[in-house]
Amino acid sequence: MFRKYKGEWGLVLTAFIWGSGFIGVSISLSGGLTPLQILTIRFFIGAALLGVIFFKEIKNNITKEAVIAGSMIGVFLFIAFAFQTIGMSYTTASKNAFLTAINVVIVPFIGFVLYKRPLDKYGIISSVIAILGIGILSLDADLTINFGDVLTIICAFGFAFHIFFTGEFAKKHNAIVLTEIQFIVAAILSLIVQILFNEIKIEAQMSSIIGVLYLGVFSTTIAFLLQTVCQKDVSETKSAIILALESVFGTILSVIILHEVLTIRMIIGCLVIFCAIIISETKLSFLKRDTKKQQETESIK
Repeated sequence: MFRKYKGEWGLVLTAFIWGSGFIGVSISLSGGLTPLQILTIRFFIGAALLGVIFFKEIKNNITKEAVIAGSMIGVFLFIAFAFQTIGMSYTTASKNAFLTAINVVIVPFIGFVLYKRPLDKYGIISSVIAILGIGILSLDADLTINFGDVLTIICAFGFAFHIFFTGEFAKKHNAIVLTEIQFIVAAILSLIVQILFNEIKIEAQMSSIIGVLYLGVFSTTIAFLLQTVCQKDVSETKSAIILALESVFGTILSVIILHEVLTIRMIIGCLVIFCAIIISETKLSFLKRDTKKQQETESIK
């Protein structure tokens, strides 16, 4: 069972680590680090660790095509995390976690637009339901969207493109090379933007240092390496569905560790988004099975 679904189980572990990363980001921000400083440090740690541990493998497998592919997903990685981390400054960790999850219904549309891959009715239905859930979760009383919510939704598109192209490229290039290149690109872009915003000086408490170290080692190095390796054996859409568990883990851990309070509206919004995820993955096949069994039973009678 484990061997057969090792790719899926690896992605579940990735989702859990990413979910715990929302806590690391929140602690790092509250301890004095800016969003851009967090990004630069975590991706630098990731690039340094992989570069040292897998130096020989990277050297033996790096190619021009792999560098181009890794750079591309590195740009999407930076966009996703930049908007997610900055968005965290203006919204709660639980809302940030669940809004990030809408990337799951964006991924199939990327394949449809770029590669003309078929898009069935369940993809459209799940997308509409997800948008409804986002509205319930994000719209304030005066029907306006919080600034942090908008940034997080943009981040979801970044993650959708990252997941999609990671799945495409992981089948063609060495996973460790791809991961290393994307970390380097993301770290460089983070540092450039950090310099432009004049955030070079770091004034952080020990809690921030511990938080960003966790992000660098676990949420970046280990989690993204796991994702790249596991997506060799799992389709892009299925990977997105499994990785959407990040939002569930993130919300649960936010309530347990950060003591965030979930409102009724937030719970309803999260449940609606979760329904969209289920429909996108299962295409309601469990209902079809039940109907078929019922028909078979009636025919026997």
